[in-house]
Order: sequence, then C-alpha cells, then structure tokens
Amino acid sequence: PNVCAVQKLIGTNRKYFTNCKQWYQRKICGKSTVISYECCPGYEKVPGEKGCPAALPLSNIYETLGVVGSATTQLYSDRSNLRPEIEGPGSFTIFAPSNEAWASLSAETLDSLVSNVNIELLNALRYHMVNKRVLTDELKHGTTLNSMYQNLPIQIHHYPNGIVTVNCARLLKADHHATNGVVHVIDKVIATTTNSIQQIIETEESLETLRAAVAASNLNSLLESEGQYTLLAPTNEAFEKIPQETLNRILGDPEALKDLLNHHILKSAMCAEAIIAGLTMETLEGTTLDVGCSGEDLTLNGKPIIANKDILATNGVVHFVNELLIPDSAKTLFELAQESEVSKSMDLFRQAGLSSHLTGNERVTLLAPVNDAFKDGNPPVDSYMKNLLLNHIVRDQLSSKYLYHGQKLQTLGDKELRVFVYRNNLCIENACIAAHDKRGRFGTLFSMDKMLTPPSGSVMDVLKADHRFSTLVAAIQSAGLMETLNRPGTFTVFAPTNEAFRAMPQGELNKLMGNAKELANILKFHIADEILVSGAVGALVRLKSMQGDKLEVSVKNHVIHINKEPVAESDIMATNGVIYAVNSVLQPQASRPQERGDEPADPALEIFKQASALSTVKDK
Repeated sequence: PNVCAVQKLIGTNRKYFTNCKQWYQRKICGKSTVISYECCPGYEKVPGEKGCPAALPLSNIYETLGVVGSATTQLYSDRSNLRPEIEGPGSFTIFAPSNEAWASLSAETLDSLVSNVNIELLNALRYHMVNKRVLTDELKHGTTLNSMYQNLPIQIHHYPNGIVTVNCARLLKADHHATNGVVHVIDKVIATTTNSIQQIIETEESLETLRAAVAASNLNSLLESEGQYTLLAPTNEAFEKIPQETLNRILGDPEALKDLLNHHILKSAMCAEAIIAGLTMETLEGTTLDVGCSGEDLTLNGKPIIANKDILATNGVVHFVNELLIPDSAKTLFELAQESEVSKSMDLFRQAGLSSHLTGNERVTLLAPVNDAFKDGNPPVDSYMKNLLLNHIVRDQLSSKYLYHGQKLQTLGDKELRVFVYRNNLCIENACIAAHDKRGRFGTLFSMDKMLTPPSGSVMDVLKADHRFSTLVAAIQSAGLMETLNRPGTFTVFAPTNEAFRAMPQGELNKLMGNAKELANILKFHIADEILVSGAVGALVRLKSMQGDKLEVSVKNHVIHINKEPVAESDIMATNGVIYAVNSVLQPQASRPQERGDEPADPALEIFKQASALSTVKDK
C-alpha cells in the first residue's frame, strides 16, 4: 500500500513519478528508464510490514517543503520573509521549484533575485503561489490560475499522457497535503509572462525575417489574440538556409506565405516537458507535424531543429527553430518531387524542356512514374518521348480522392485519359497511383507505378495495326464481331496471337473458320464487357465473358495469367478497351477437349489448327 513508482532517466537527474497510465513503455524520449519504488507523499514504512502503511502527521507548508525535496524553496521563503505566511493560517497552493531547479538558474538571475533587499525574491515566490487549495485533478488543460503576485496568471496544461505543466515547468511530485494547503514540486523556477507571441516576435532580434513575413501576411492580430498556440518560430538563420529563388517566390506570393507561416503554428500550446515520445500535432494550415524528442533534443518530423524551447507567452508558447518547415502547399512540383521516389521521371521532364509547366502558376496535375518504372534505364528523350511526357501532364489541379470511375482527363498533349476505380487501386489508363498525392501551390503530384500509354485507336484499330494479330482480325471479320469492337465501349480483350492459332491442329481451325456461329462463340469467350488493367488484378479477379462463362484473371510473379495461362503482353490500351496478347486460344468449359487420350478430339479445335497453318503461310 501507498507505494509510488519513480522512473529515473539514465544519465540525467530527471524523474517521472508514475501512475498506472504513465509507464511510457519504460522509455522517455527513446532513452530507457530505471524503475525505483518509494513511499507516496505523506506515508512511511513500518518495519516488518509491506509497503508504506503509516500515514505521517500533516505539517504546514513551510515544513512540508523540506520533506518533499524543495529545501532551497524553504530556505528562500525564510530569507524573503515569506515563512510566517506559509507557516500561518490559510489555504494555499505552492508550486515549489525542486532543489535542482534553483541550482540550474544562471548565477546572474539568482543574484538579481536574492540580492535585491529580498523584494524580488518574495515577489518571485508569491508568483509560485495560489490563494486556495488546488489538487491535480483540478488542474485542467488550458486553464489559468491567479497567482498571489499581483494576480498575474499562471498557465496550466494537463496533457493526455498525464503530464501537467505550470508555465511549461513539469509537475514532478503532486498533491503533498499540508495543514494550510498543498505543495506541488515543479522542475523549473517559473517567471511572470506579460508578452503575447506577437510581442516576442517584435522584440527578438533573431526573428527579424519572421517579423516581416508575419506583417506581410497579416497574422499579427492572430498572434496577439487570446488563445493557446505554439509558434515554431523560424530564426533568421532558418530563412537564410533556403535557396534565395525559393524564398523570394514564397515571400512574393501572399497565399504561399500564409500557408508557410500557418504550418509553423500549432493549434494548441505544447510545452517541451510534455513531449516524452512522438506525437502528431495539427497546424493552423490543417497539416500535421510529428513532434517528438530524442534524449534532450526536441524533434520536428524526426529532425532535432528546435534551438530554444519554452518561451512562454500570454497566449501560448514559442520554440525557436533553425530550419524552415515548408508545407507542400507552398511548393512547386519540382520541390514536391524531391521528397518522392520520382527523380528519374523529373529528369526526363527537364530534358524534354517541360520545366516551365512544373514551376509556374499553371494549374496542372503531374502523373510522374516512380523510379522503379525505369529499372532498365531512362528512355531517350526524342520527339515521341516529349509528346508522351506532355500526356503525363493533366490540365487542372486534381486530388485523387475526387476522381471517379469513367472520368475523362485532358492532357497538355491534347489526349483524353480515362480514370478507372478498382477495389484495390486507382488507375489512369494503364498506370495506377503508387503513393498518396502531394498537393503543391499550383500543381499536384501523382506518383504512378509505370509510364502511361494513352490509347491510339479502337480495339480493332490496334489489332489491325499489329501484325501479331492478323489471324485474329480475320476470325473477327468472319464471326461478324468487327462492328462490336469498333464501337465505343469498355472491353477487355484477351487476344490470341498468330502463334496461338498455329499451335492448333489445322483441320480444327479450318472447320471453325467455316462455322461463323461457333467461331463467334469462341471469340466472345476472349472478350469481357468491362475494362480491367493489370494494376487492378489482385490475387484473382473473375470477369464474365461475352460468351457467358467466367474468365479467371490472376497474377503470379508479376505476370498476369488468364485461366492459368500467362499473357505475353499486358495493357495494350485502346479508346474502347484494353488488350492482352495471349499465346494460346482459350476454350469455354463446354468446348474444352477431354483430358483422356482415347476420346475423340473436339472438332472445333481441328478447325483452329487448320486456320493456324493458313496464318503460317500468310506470315511467310
């Protein structure tokens, strides 16, 4: 009973008095803690008994200070003539700095406090006091308490991880009861706060550039207003690290500048002492920043860039940062691409002379293939490639969450691209989106899994233009399906190559070519009335063929299979569908030959084989 756990941070004198909610996985800022146990405030051990069963008699605040590890505060209250008040009647709360807190003050500060006929010291101590008893469960987040020094406010923050701060000093030991009040031990000597965040910016020399930026974007009134904000204030040095061209562009663009500054303002006051592990905080811009810590360093997005922390203001807290945090919404497409895996395709856009579209104020969406799409090396940038790259730039700034199935997108190369929405993927023509889009100032970056190939004609146009499909084209004409595959639609065609027909017995092929109805039936089994690009194929997709039976499309070792047969080529795009080249003729269930060799073969197959032999002669 009445035992409290203490987590001590190895290598420091920092302690965390832990309750059940606050084990923090036994790590503080990534460093391990050592657990020790001691009697809770107001209790002591009894020989032979478990825990700390004996309650200590209560004494006044002055005497309690000596018991709780705040003997220096006790000494200074004696020296400043505060002692009679905290020994006498009343009901007070004192936030008593620990002995280490007093020792960490600079000699100059301490000297000015204790040498000035003790009035400064008395005022400082009275600022640590409240004229009523306040326990931790009453220390609500974002509230203020009136101190006993000129009623000046003390700011309280009570964070979800259980940590309580008083003017950004951490509450070490809470709720030590005394006959005339309560003592809370804190880890810093706190000072009065009279400046707003805006006034701190105005008086701090190292924030001169920030001061001008805040004035230019009319954020002064916000930073003067009541509220609880955290300003991650970029120093002059932070602005100097940014390329001059980038800085001039942002400072000259009111909207980008406002986004930049709002990205440095968190919606709530965040004291450094409350950060013991990574957490995601929302900025005024609506973006998020990862605020964390590593040892003694505070980190932003994993980098230790906070130079000076916990400068308290009347409306929040300021931390100085020595690196500028530029949000996506203030970046050009080239700047967005620096943080994505698309550097190879960006080189292609540069070489093709298309940079002006990606850095200016034209509203566009860039479909940038990821680096993995160029495993075999970058293609040469000729006139064909330049035109293809123009078709990777879509007019208008889009967001993937608003794209819908069947939507048509216009490119700068005057092509029309289709959007396909699948259960597991979002694709534009044959390429699918590989990462979350990044929305910049004027352009949005979509990372695509491959180079996009815009359609060049209908299914029939594509088949006629490719010599591999001459037998199939003849079969489609014989079966009367030419008109179907020329009209607007959404077809997926598994197109047998000449090689597929050659693999069949000649007699079967001839017979089939002579039977238009049977031929149409077989061909319809190769066509589905919906577009399925390879990126949409998960483990298995079943498509209903125009013949009525189901087609099973699967992927194995990155190769698409149709009815367990590998396809020779995927994603040949047409204006009314997509074509897969297959090296075998697919058979519907009813017309598949029997597996046993003693059964007669299906006559339809003989016809295919004969037609295949004919195609061999034609090809020669």
